[in-house]
Amino acid sequence: PNPLPAIRSPNPLPALRSIRSPNPLPAIRSIRSPNPLTALLWALTALVAASSTRNPLYAVLLLLTTAVVGVACAPAQDRRVPLSPLRFAAVAIPLAALFNGLTAHLGDTALFRLPDWLPLLGGPVTLEALIFGATNGLTLTVIFSAFAVFNRVTPVHDLVRLVPRAFHEAGVVLSIALTFIPQTTRSLARIREAQAVRGHRVRGLRDWLPIVVPLLVSGLERSMGLAEAMVARGYGAVSGRANPLRTQGLLALGLLALLGGWLAYLFLPSWQGAALGALLVGAGLIVGVLWLAGRAVPRTAYRTHRWTGRDTLVMLGCGLTLAAVLLPLPLADRGTLAYSPYPRLILPAFDPLIGLGLLGLLIPAVAPLLPCASAPLLPDS
Repeated sequence: PNPLPAIRSPNPLPALRSIRSPNPLPAIRSIRSPNPLTALLWALTALVAASSTRNPLYAVLLLLTTAVVGVACAPAQDRRVPLSPLRFAAVAIPLAALFNGLTAHLGDTALFRLPDWLPLLGGPVTLEALIFGATNGLTLTVIFSAFAVFNRVTPVHDLVRLVPRAFHEAGVVLSIALTFIPQTTRSLARIREAQAVRGHRVRGLRDWLPIVVPLLVSGLERSMGLAEAMVARGYGAVSGRANPLRTQGLLALGLLALLGGWLAYLFLPSWQGAALGALLVGAGLIVGVLWLAGRAVPRTAYRTHRWTGRDTLVMLGCGLTLAAVLLPLPLADRGTLAYSPYPRLILPAFDPLIGLGLLGLLIPAVAPLLPCASAPLLPDS
């Protein structure tokens, strides 16, 4: 006779109030982006370590280290990337091995032979050449993995902050370029989800039209909105103050000193001391000129990154790794850093002290640059 009172909830509001978060803002404020200088130092250290060795055992150790740091330090929403290091390795390592095997006809273990009349490709394809090419591809994978982690743990606005003030126009272009692919990827995912809800299925090339057209339109709309916002904020305005001739002259002098010192260091062994002095003078002039030019560009920082104990630990770990690959340590065999499969393939050697030094790059996973949380990061402004 009257079913409505039977299905009404007696008092749903208290139940809704009970599931509200008492104070969500402190949890969001506690999440801070990593110090960009520390993250950049870690990525550059991984680059130097990967470039200083051709030993595949050390390269695999570096690759595993960067993978662990990426899992431990990257935000949960950024761990899925369009091109993961594993996919990059699946492409780079076979291509590098194939290219080197077809072009470098060195080694004693011949697998097969191509006709000699083929230019550049004719000759034996050896196992040693394939292994050497695969080692180069593994090194590229390590470098890609390190900078992929750096890109995931460092927000775009912090990357732009690393650009010197003298290059603020280039910083704007860099920020737009860095955000183009992530924004396009997110737009593509949203459009595909919307079309899937409408029952659209991709079975052929024609079925991509309802996805590509909205993606193109959204990209054009985003570009127009960005252009209008930049014009409204005065980007692209020409300053009436010309660069002083003294600044340009000092910059040219620094570049000449840097180039001359580098050439003298390479081709004049007896002048290595003077060459190093010229390199230092040239680098100092360039840094000083850029610093003076940057002082004329005003910049407002709404939130600065403080140097913490975690940053100190990461810096010490990077120093340990650099010492292991660059300094002649008394108990370490630096000869294991160099490996060549020619003329006959042999197993690479491994030094435990150098391997322990490479594990210094693992410190960000122990003292994470970014606390693991699923809440979004707050921007600086």
